[in-house]
Amino acid sequence: MEALLSRPLDAIYRLCIWAAGGAIACMSLIVPWGIFTRYVLGSGSAWPEPIAIMLMVVFSFLGAAAAYRAGAHIAVQMLTSQLPPALQRAAAFFCDLVMLAVCLFVVVWGTQLCIGTWGQSLDTLPWMPVGLTYAALPLGSLFTALFVLERMLRGSQARRPIVAFGEPGAEFDADKA
Repeated sequence: MEALLSRPLDAIYRLCIWAAGGAIACMSLIVPWGIFTRYVLGSGSAWPEPIAIMLMVVFSFLGAAAAYRAGAHIAVQMLTSQLPPALQRAAAFFCDLVMLAVCLFVVVWGTQLCIGTWGQSLDTLPWMPVGLTYAALPLGSLFTALFVLERMLRGSQARRPIVAFGEPGAEFDADKA
């Protein structure tokens, strides 16, 4: 049963990692190109900035989903670390519920935003629907919601080999990944 749940979530996690990594790699090529065309060639390209912004949204929302699963998100635990263990668990559960609610809000309203703006296009990229530029919001939030549910049902996944790959003390087992 565990593999039945883990495999699809591992695939989503890999997708998030690769999409976020690909987005940041493309941004690191596109932004210098825009600077080169503007200051060296004297005629700036119109497309680098909107594409870089879209890639930053992809990086942010899909990368955030992966970071949540890996336990690498920002967390302020100054107060909760001083609580007794039972209250720490209750606070963690409450935070997961709030996180799930926020994710579901962004999934619903982000999807509405994508649908509502699909017929519009960017001036600099007339072939690209505006709704596509927002697609990473509901998609990344859906993935984060799945990872929140996984955490609520199965606990932290931060020490699993696929998530902790390359960290000291993490053994990579290809059969489990």
